Amino acid sequence: MNKFQEAINSGKPVLVDFYAEWCQPCKMMKPILEEVKRMVGDSAQILKVDVDQNQAVSMAYRIQSVPTLILFKDGQPVFRQSGVLPAAQLKQIIEQYG
Repeated sequence: MNKFQEAINSGKPVLVDFYAEWCQPCKMMKPILEEVKRMVGDSAQILKVDVDQNQAVSMAYRIQSVPTLILFKDGQPVFRQSGVLPAAQLKQIIEQYG
């Protein structure tokens, strides 16, 4: 949990993908997030958090379905949505809060 707190307080927008290995839609997010990273470069950080491996973090943010994407700015959640989102929409959201 402490490493997670450090990461989301990095000063840059941090997009966190809460996922599970067994989740089919989560697998669809992997190439989308890779594309988003190419589009935003170093202006934002993207983290993946396995809900089964990181239950304390998942409970702290009340993750009830996967994938759930949360964008943090200065350690605070500024955007949250469950489900698969297209890369262009995620890029727009990151830029909006960047």
